[in-house]
Amino acid sequence: MSFFRNRRVLPYLLLYFASACQTQPPPPPDTGTMTDSLTFLALGDSYTIGERVDSSRRWPVQLAQLLRNEGLPLLDPVIIARTGWTTDELDSVIDSIGPEGPFDLVTLLIGVNNQYRGRALEEYRTQFTNLLERAVGFSGGHPDRVVVLSIPDWGVMPFAEGRDREAIANEIDEFNRVNREEARALGVPYVDVTRISREAESVPELVASDGLHPSGTQYSRWAEEALPVAKRVLAGAGG
Repeated sequence: MSFFRNRRVLPYLLLYFASACQTQPPPPPDTGTMTDSLTFLALGDSYTIGERVDSSRRWPVQLAQLLRNEGLPLLDPVIIARTGWTTDELDSVIDSIGPEGPFDLVTLLIGVNNQYRGRALEEYRTQFTNLLERAVGFSGGHPDRVVVLSIPDWGVMPFAEGRDREAIANEIDEFNRVNREEARALGVPYVDVTRISREAESVPELVASDGLHPSGTQYSRWAEEALPVAKRVLAGAGG
């Protein structure tokens, strides 16, 4: 992690640029209007809240619509996420909000800000594992109803021009190795969106207007990637 620790002039410039938002609690979650339906909790950071895209283009919202298109009576997702959050910050806000489960589907995508700020990999493992266990709790104690998404690679984005893209990619891979190992250890399904995110290096349509975050088009790809896994999760949730 020395690449980031030695660049003291850069802290918090990247996915932490919305720090003002972090001092405020997220807006009340939209629980939808359908009744007798399946429920969905999405936990994360800027990638889950959909920084710089319309709310309808967030990947959890797009995933929910794809699932409804498949005939599943799924409510709009309850989203607890904010640009810039690290694992411990997400954890503390979960404490303050206290979402009530059980949810039929819970997703977790977190860690890019840990990586960017140069925080230790083992600290991430400990905090991510705690969040993953909480996610399982929100599912009613069913690890197979939780889905972990990998951390995308922001190093391919135009914003990262002039930085060591290879070092960023290597660190992202290490953080993803950890979250994949911990998901596997608990029997939690895993969806790799990092591969899709790296296509943004040569496909401008996958980049949002800020040159940093994914576009709604890229989030569509994520939702499609997660769809088969989410369908399997919800197929067993009604029992």
